Amino acid sequence: MTSKIAVIGFGNIAKAIITPLFDKKILNPKDFYCLVNTKKSLENIRNNYKYNINIFQANSKDSEIIWDCPVKILSVKPQQLKNIIELEKNKNNRNLLVSILAGVSLEKLIKRFPNHKCVRVVTNIPITIGKGSTGIAWGDEISENQKEAVRRLFENTSKINEFPEDLLDIFLALTSSGPAIIALIIEALSDGGLSGGLPKQLSEELVMDMILGTISLIRETNLTTTELKNMVTSPGGTTISALRVLENKSLRSALIEAVVSASNRSKEFR
Repeated sequence: MTSKIAVIGFGNIAKAIITPLFDKKILNPKDFYCLVNTKKSLENIRNNYKYNINIFQANSKDSEIIWDCPVKILSVKPQQLKNIIELEKNKNNRNLLVSILAGVSLEKLIKRFPNHKCVRVVTNIPITIGKGSTGIAWGDEISENQKEAVRRLFENTSKINEFPEDLLDIFLALTSSGPAIIALIIEALSDGGLSGGLPKQLSEELVMDMILGTISLIRETNLTTTELKNMVTSPGGTTISALRVLENKSLRSALIEAVVSASNRSKEFR
């Protein structure tokens, strides 16, 4: 891995990317540089983060060292992008800028950071437990060594997918917005169990075990979802009764439209 890495913004996702690199000694904390917006954020990380890292507040003189790093991860909120000012000092180096900002296009990144080679990455919250899904779209002129450096940032915590950029919005909708949709489904199903008399905590545990078991069955037996549905749906039985209600309530259509809506919203940030 490259000798120095910087992160602009150090929230939960950025920590989830970087911390395993420290844990596995792939990256030395001395070679890591972090830029945060406020003094409160700086003090919170210094006092509570388990590694001693180089951290600076935005607009401080010392923070200019961030721009010397060969690889920078941009991890601020999309609306904060306008506050990030690229320094001109390294305009001939063409260092790498890896953006994990939702919906912000490569074209916009390249205009904002003309002295960098830009990469757009979409990842999701399960990365915080090493179960993430990460999509990568490469900008122009990225060398194979730089691509490998980016892959190494995410391979310890994610399954990596490389896409043309126009597929990243739908990837985001499925994988980044998807966990909230799944959480809502788990909550609703467990409330159904609660309505039938089960304690809330037990009902949630049963639902999660059922979902994990169903996913394992599909993956380990190569069943299609239709085949599995047919296996447990008997004529006049309980399952078809439940499915009939869901079809009458247009659940299938609602889920499709939810994904399409999230994808369209991502495109609006471009």
